[in-house]
Amino acid sequence: MFTNIKFYCIINSMKKDYNKMFNEIIDSLEGKPKLLLHVCCAPCYSGVFERLKDFDLTLYYYNPNTYPEEEYEVRYHEFEKFNQNKIVKEKYNHNEFLEKAIGLEQEKEGGSRCEKCIRLRIEKSFQFALDNGYDYVTTSLSVSPYKNAEFINNLGKELEEKFGVKYLFADFKKENGYLKSIQNSKEFGLYRQDYCGCEFSNRIKIF
Repeated sequence: MFTNIKFYCIINSMKKDYNKMFNEIIDSLEGKPKLLLHVCCAPCYSGVFERLKDFDLTLYYYNPNTYPEEEYEVRYHEFEKFNQNKIVKEKYNHNEFLEKAIGLEQEKEGGSRCEKCIRLRIEKSFQFALDNGYDYVTTSLSVSPYKNAEFINNLGKELEEKFGVKYLFADFKKENGYLKSIQNSKEFGLYRQDYCGCEFSNRIKIF
């Protein structure tokens, strides 16, 4: 029993504080670097944008997991209600996601299918950032309590090394990020979807 508790404490002490890392990066900034923010939906973005005022911000809407296409369009147009920043919208191509989900259709929400989905979207964001001269990349996904911030940030670090574009570490659910997303959604009348995006996540409503 003692050994297990000791091991548990060691493992937890090794976990990184991504919110602290975010604040340290903000404090070290010079000028106003270009940040490409991958956005999943307007409600999540509404809990994030206030913390990114030190960047020259562009929103990157690439979510081929979203199904059906009408849902993709509805989520995109919600940004028009309050967003003041440039937004880049990628053409809808659901097959890009389905190719990654083959054999994982029955996975539980948050499992291997979701990890492949997140990787697909963040890797595409890095490629766009590299091609268009951005200094940093990050994503609004971590504002959700249903998303694994550790996985997202480890992936960001891996892709930073691959593409040579800095990753902005963050856990946006911290400092009441998720609560702010709920409050801002009510204030701006934002549509809050009741499933993550794909047809497989729609089997179980989690929002």
